[in-house]
Amino acid sequence: MTRLLIRNGRVVDPSQGLDEGMDILLEDGCVAALGERLRAVKGTPVLDASDLVVAPGFIDLHCHLREPGAEHKETIASGLRAAAAGGYTAVCAMADSDPANDDPAVTRYVREMAEEVDGTRLYPIGAISKGRNGEAMAEIGEMVDEGAVAFSDADRPVSNALLLRRALEYALSFDVPIVSYPMDPDLADGGSMHEGAVSTRIGLRGLPAAAEEIVVARDILIAESVRGRLHLCHLSTGASLDLVRSAKQKGFEVSCDVAPHHFILTDEDVAASNYDPNWKTYPPLRSAAEVEGVLQAIYDGTVDAIASDHSPHHADEKELDFGDAPFGVIGLETTVGLAVDRLLHGKVIGISQLVRLLSTGPAEVLGLPGGSLREGEPADLTLLDLRKRWTVNPAKLLSKARNTPFAGRRLKGAPVATIVGGKVIWQSSR
Repeated sequence: MTRLLIRNGRVVDPSQGLDEGMDILLEDGCVAALGERLRAVKGTPVLDASDLVVAPGFIDLHCHLREPGAEHKETIASGLRAAAAGGYTAVCAMADSDPANDDPAVTRYVREMAEEVDGTRLYPIGAISKGRNGEAMAEIGEMVDEGAVAFSDADRPVSNALLLRRALEYALSFDVPIVSYPMDPDLADGGSMHEGAVSTRIGLRGLPAAAEEIVVARDILIAESVRGRLHLCHLSTGASLDLVRSAKQKGFEVSCDVAPHHFILTDEDVAASNYDPNWKTYPPLRSAAEVEGVLQAIYDGTVDAIASDHSPHHADEKELDFGDAPFGVIGLETTVGLAVDRLLHGKVIGISQLVRLLSTGPAEVLGLPGGSLREGEPADLTLLDLRKRWTVNPAKLLSKARNTPFAGRRLKGAPVATIVGGKVIWQSSR
C-alpha cells in the first residue's frame, strides 16, 4: 500500500466548503483521512505543505495535444509533462488530431499512449462527426466504451443543426455532454483579430463578436429543445455569457469555460505587439469591454471552469504574417499562475471560487473523477504557493511549443506540486 501524509496545508475544497488548516493522509491512491495532527503508519513519507494551499487536483477541460499526426507540435507525452508542471492532475484532449479521434481505435490509441506516461491523467474527447466534417455522426457509443468522456468537433462548429440535435439526443443515452466551439465560419470570413476600432486602425481583417454569439444562441436553443447536455468552450464576449447566464436561470444543462488570455489581454495588446502571431488566438483577443464582461461572468458564477485551450504550434508556423499564421497559444504551464495572479490577487474572486473553477467545476461539467478531497476520492491534489513570484520564460517550458503572448510576464502565485493517485509526479523548488 502506498501512503503519503501532507501536513500543515491550507485545505481548500469547495465540494465540502473547506478552507482551513489540516493534514491529509493518502493511502493506496485515495484520500484516507483529513484532520488535525493526523497519525500515519511508521515510515509514511511526509510532505510539508506549510504556507501552501492544498486543493483537489486541477482539471483542464480542453487542450490540443496534436498526437497522432502533428507530433512536431506536441506529443501526448510532452503535453502531459507540461500539464503536470502546470498543476494539472488531469486533462481532456480534443479530437482534432490527424486522423481525428472519430473512431474507437483512435480513442484507444490516445488512451493507451497516455497510460505509458507516469503522470497526469488524460481523458479523450471524441469527435461528433466523422472526420470532423459535420456530415455523418461518428461512433459515439463505441468511443464511450474506449474512454471518451465528451464529444466535440474541436475548432469546427457543427454547422448542420440537425446533426447537432441528433448528437445531443444520442449523447444523452451515454450521459456525456456535447462540447461546442462556437464560431460561425461564414461570419468569421477569414478574420484574424477582433473586429472593431483597433482592427480598422491597424489594417487587419476583423472577426466579429457576432460570429461567436450567433452560434452560442443557436446551440443553446437546440440543447434546450432536447434537454441535452451542452458545454461551450472559450467564450470571449459578454453577450455570449449573457446567453449562458439566461439558460442557467431557466434550469437547462448548459455550461461554459473561459481561457486566461480572454480575461487578461485585449485587442489593443495585439496592436502593441507589432503584429506578433503569438498574440493570434481563437477566438481573437477582444476589446476591453468584452474582457470586463468575461470577468463579470467569472465573478457571478456564470463561468463553470477555466481551461487552458493549450494550442501548440511549431515556431516556423508562428513566424508567418499575422493573417496567415495559425490561431492558438499554449497554456498548460501558465493558466494556473495567470488565474491566481489576475483573479485572486486582482481581487475578482476568492480562493474557494478559484479552486472551483480549476477543479470542482471541471469535474462536475464532464462527470469526471476528482474535484473533491472527500475520504475515498482519488488522491489527486494540486499544491499552490500563492506568494511565489515567477516570470514566464518560454525556453524553460516543458511543452514542445513556445507560442505564448505571456513571455516575460511577471506573475504572483504558482503550482508547486502535482499529486496523482497519491504519487508526487511533479514538484518545484519553494
